[in-house]
Amino acid sequence: MSINAVREDEYQKSVSKKNTLVRLFSYMLAYKLPILAVLFIMLITVAISIVNPLILERAVDFHIANKDMRGLFILGAFAVGLNIIFILLVKLRMYLMAKISNEVLLTIRQELYTHIQKLSFSFFDSRPTGKILARIIGDVNSLKDVLSNSVTTLIPDFVTICAVVTIMVLKNWRLAIASLITLPVMIFGLSFIQTRSHKRWQLHRKKSSNLNAFIHEDLSGMRIVQSFTAEDETEENFDFLLKEHRDSFVSAVRLNDAFGSVIDFSWGVGSFCMYLAAITILGIGKENVGTLVAFAYFSSMFWHPIMNLSNFYNQLITNISGAERIFDIMDTQPEIADSDTVTELPEIRGEVRFDHVSFAYDEDTKVLNDVSFQIKPGETIALVGPTGAGKTTIVNLISRFYDIQQGNIYIDGYNIKEVSIESLRKQMGIMTQDNFLFSGTIADNIRYGKLDATDEEIIAAAKAVNAHDFIMKMEKGYETELKERGAGLSIGQRQLLAFARTMVSMPKILILDEATSSIDTHTELLVQQGIEALLKGRTSFVIAHRLSTIRKADRIFVIDDGQILEQGSSDELIAKKGLYYNLYMAQFKNIEA
Repeated sequence: MSINAVREDEYQKSVSKKNTLVRLFSYMLAYKLPILAVLFIMLITVAISIVNPLILERAVDFHIANKDMRGLFILGAFAVGLNIIFILLVKLRMYLMAKISNEVLLTIRQELYTHIQKLSFSFFDSRPTGKILARIIGDVNSLKDVLSNSVTTLIPDFVTICAVVTIMVLKNWRLAIASLITLPVMIFGLSFIQTRSHKRWQLHRKKSSNLNAFIHEDLSGMRIVQSFTAEDETEENFDFLLKEHRDSFVSAVRLNDAFGSVIDFSWGVGSFCMYLAAITILGIGKENVGTLVAFAYFSSMFWHPIMNLSNFYNQLITNISGAERIFDIMDTQPEIADSDTVTELPEIRGEVRFDHVSFAYDEDTKVLNDVSFQIKPGETIALVGPTGAGKTTIVNLISRFYDIQQGNIYIDGYNIKEVSIESLRKQMGIMTQDNFLFSGTIADNIRYGKLDATDEEIIAAAKAVNAHDFIMKMEKGYETELKERGAGLSIGQRQLLAFARTMVSMPKILILDEATSSIDTHTELLVQQGIEALLKGRTSFVIAHRLSTIRKADRIFVIDDGQILEQGSSDELIAKKGLYYNLYMAQFKNIEA
């Protein structure tokens, strides 16, 4: 799938509708016994529905014709009892199928969500979050009626049609042919419509995805929108996307509505032909009234399922595009994945080695070019340099969020491509400038770094980064409920909680990417005291634009143009009077000013 923005329709490869349907309905194989029960119930209900016109025929031609009121009453009571059973069985069938279809949707949504979590960063970099949400929520929900009706409509109506046609042919084959003479017209009309309808519903799904992506993005950035008084511009964009969404829906529905018209036309003409043939063949006489009534009933029983099947087919064409979009993501393979021969990375000491590493996010621009270095266990390495130099890329590659094009990366002598991703990342603690806090308690957010952390470990981590004091001043302390993204907390407080979340995991390799940039100077001094204790004996990579925060690093790498241009301690680099010296003096002058 190509990189796309909010207004750009997602690319979707063409797939066989047959394969999509087979794959979709395969999920129902896990519910064989309940479905067999539903099929048995439907067999009974279909039999009852076929018996009804025969009861009517006997009532007219035998009991009413012979004025047998007692027999008519008994037959009527039998018919009422039979149809009460019919109604109860239909209700039971609907309940069972609703339960099965909901379970299938739950399975599909869970599989989709689990698969998305395995996808690489490049997948999320290439599309708005709202478009991913549209597939997890809207596209999955669109399949509910298709799954349910595939059993409750497709099978019983198909059986009904076969049974009715057989009975009609056996009773009078000429009337049967007259009733069904318009079938070729109907089949041609529906085939003509569906080939065009499916493309329109695919387009509508894309427009719906665009609208969903815009709304998600706009609401997430509402502070920015209001800060720059951009409400009119965003409303204009919303109106444009809403119009596209509406027009694509109207276009698809207008064509879909033609399904019913084709069926109605075929039904009407077929009924006319049947009555015309009945008058011509049977003549007009009271002895044939029951047969004609029964035939009219059978004709209705034929065309009603045809209408139901056409509606189901219509529904299938409408919603199969949702299944295609779901399986499109499921078939997207993670760019970063374990090979079949990976081993578990044992507990590490923290030695890191880059061996002639080159990397590019795309083919045109190299971010790192032939980078080599070796970090001893327990060393603190600071990465400095201009924006876009490759600092964050280096720490992302250590965690294997992206795969390198050339060279190798080793941790404790293990090539990171030859160990499992989980065993690698669980020994790392990553702290970035933009940290996400989840809805839940403060304790839950800190525990996210180590799901089995005790309350004592959580408090110790908070104390280490000097977050404990402000937490205890809150209404419920560690049990205080946070809003989405930590709304209500200051930027510094959110950063401190993210620090505690990272520290509670006690990682072997610690990565701090501009981790103190959102903290005021006073708070930063408190945090540094806690960080220094945690850095001891732990390999650490620190990215910071404030050079004052990294003066105690064992080594400083000065990075620019994808290469390490200088390295050494702060004092050594200042003495060289190179690039680091210029950066340091520029900041020092700014502070003095």
